[in-house]
Amino acid sequence: MSYMETYRQWCTDPYFDADTRAELKAIEGDVAEIEDRFYRQLEFGTGGLRGVIGAGTNRMNVYTVRQATQGLANYIISRGGRERGVAIAYDSRIMSTEFAREAALCLNANEIKAYVFDSLRPTPELSFAVRELGCIAGIVITASHNPREYNGYKVYWEDGAQITPPHDKNILAEVAKVTSYAQVKTMAYEEAAGAGLYRVIGQEIDDLYMEELKRQSIHPEIIKEMAGDIRIVYTPLHGTGNIPVRRVLKELGFTQVYVVKEQELPDGSFPTVAYPNPESPEAFELALKLAKEVDADIVLATDPDADRLGVYCKDTKTGEYVTFTGNMSGMLIAEYILRERTAMGTMPENPALIETIVTTDMAKAIAGAYGVKLIEVLTGFKYIGEQIRFFEEQKTYRYVFGLEESYGCLAGTYARDKDACVAVMMLCEVASWCKKNKRTLWDEMLHMYEKYGYYREGLHTVTCRGIDGAAQIAERMREARRNPPKKLGGFDVLAVRDYKADTRTDLTTGAVEKTGLPSSDVLYYELSDNAWCCVRPSGTEPKIKYYFGVKGSSISDAEEKLAALKDELV
Repeated sequence: MSYMETYRQWCTDPYFDADTRAELKAIEGDVAEIEDRFYRQLEFGTGGLRGVIGAGTNRMNVYTVRQATQGLANYIISRGGRERGVAIAYDSRIMSTEFAREAALCLNANEIKAYVFDSLRPTPELSFAVRELGCIAGIVITASHNPREYNGYKVYWEDGAQITPPHDKNILAEVAKVTSYAQVKTMAYEEAAGAGLYRVIGQEIDDLYMEELKRQSIHPEIIKEMAGDIRIVYTPLHGTGNIPVRRVLKELGFTQVYVVKEQELPDGSFPTVAYPNPESPEAFELALKLAKEVDADIVLATDPDADRLGVYCKDTKTGEYVTFTGNMSGMLIAEYILRERTAMGTMPENPALIETIVTTDMAKAIAGAYGVKLIEVLTGFKYIGEQIRFFEEQKTYRYVFGLEESYGCLAGTYARDKDACVAVMMLCEVASWCKKNKRTLWDEMLHMYEKYGYYREGLHTVTCRGIDGAAQIAERMREARRNPPKKLGGFDVLAVRDYKADTRTDLTTGAVEKTGLPSSDVLYYELSDNAWCCVRPSGTEPKIKYYFGVKGSSISDAEEKLAALKDELV
C-alpha cells in the first residue's frame, strides 16, 4: 500500500477516532506533509519509539503506541512472563498520560498486569520499580531531552535496564509482525481495573526509591554540618525532577535550595525553554538569573524525565558561573566516591567503574589511581546496566560508579539506568565536602586537572532530516569506512576500531584484533598525543554524531587541541 493509500485509509476508517481523521483531513493537498507522516511505520528501534506527536504511521500517537505494545505483549507471553506484569511510568510531555494508559490497556487485553504510576515519575524510578515489583518488563513514556513536539516509548527488561541483546532484537521482531491494527488488542479501563489487571502504584515505591537514594551518601555528617551554608539553585525544566529532587535534598538536610519558579511545574509545552536539555546553555538562563540573585554556589538542571543533570558552579575568584560538561560533573562524583571509600576502608573487593567508549579518558586515570577496574562499553547507559547484571551473575566485579558523556551517571545498583536524582544528591554532597575544605567545585575540578591531566571533550552533530536523512547518514558511515583518514586535526590516526565489523586495526603494524564489544555502527579513531575521535549515527534522532577528546598540558592547550580536532570534523 502506498503512503497516499494509507493516508486515505486513516482519513476514512472508523477505527481511527474523529480527532485523528480531522487532523489528517486538514492537511489534504499537502503532499510533502502526507508523505512524511505515512512513508514508513515509526521505527521501533533497539530502545523503543521516538518521534513527533501527531496522526500518521510515522508519528507518535495512540495507534503506534498500541502497535508497539502488542509486539511487546506477544514477546512477554512467549517468555512465559504474563503473570509477572509490566511497570509503566511517564513524564510531563504532551500525551504522556494517554500513551501510558493505552500501553497498559493493550497489555491488560493480553492478560498481562500493568503497574502504572499515579502521576509522572523519573525514568530511573521506573528502572527501580521493575526490579522492586518483580516485573518482566517496564515502559517509560518520554522523549528525554528532545524538543517539545516529540514523545517516545522506552522498554526495560526484568533487570531494570533498557533492553539489550537478545531481547531488543527479539522484541523488535515481534513488533514488526504486528502489521495490521486488527492484530492489536485493547480493553476498557473499567474492565481492566475490575479484573485486577490495571494496578495503580505510587507513594510506596517513592518511599523505597528515596531510601535507596539516601543510602548512596558517603558523608551524611558533612552534609548536616555544611548544608546551611550551601546555596543550591535547581530547575526541573518543567519535568519530573521537581518532587524527588527536592525531597531527597530536604531529607538529607539541605536547607538553602532555591527552585526556579517559572520552570517548577510540569508542562509538556515547555513554555520557558524551546529545548529542555540541560546540555544547552539556553536552558540555564532563568536558573543563572536566580543564582546571581541568591549568590548560589551551584546551579543544577534536570531534563524532563530526570535522568540527565546539567551543572554550573560559581568561581569565587571571578564571580562568574562556570559550566560543567557531563564528563566533568561525572568525574567530580567518581573521584569523590573512590577517594572517600578508599580512605574509609569501604571500597568493595574487585571494584569496577564503567564508562562508555565516548566518555572522558580521565576516568581511566582516576580508576588507575585507586586500583579500580575500568570497563568500557558501547554508547548507551543500557550497556552499563547490563554490566551490573553480568557482575552479579558471574560474581566478578563490584560496581562502584558508571557514567556516560551525555550528562548521565549512576551511583549504586538500586536502578540500572542513569539517575539525575542521585547525581544531584551526590554532587551536592561533593560541594559540601569542598566547602568544608574551603574549596568550590570549580577549585576541585582544577585540582583534578592538575592531578590527572587536562582532559577536554567535544561533540559535533549533523542533522539529516526527512526521507533521505537515513540514507545520507548511512552514506557518511560507508564513506568513512571506504576512506579511513590518516590524520585528524593534526593528530596521527594510530588505530581504527570498527565496532560493526568487530575489528581494531593498528595502522602502524597492520595487526587486526577483535574489539570485544557487540556489533554497532560505530567508528573509533585512536589518535596520537592521547587524543581520540568517534563517529556514530544517533539511536534516537536523525543525526550523525562526532565525539572527540584530547589531553593537554593546561586548559588553554587542551582547548586549542580540541578546537583543531573539531575544525577537522565540521
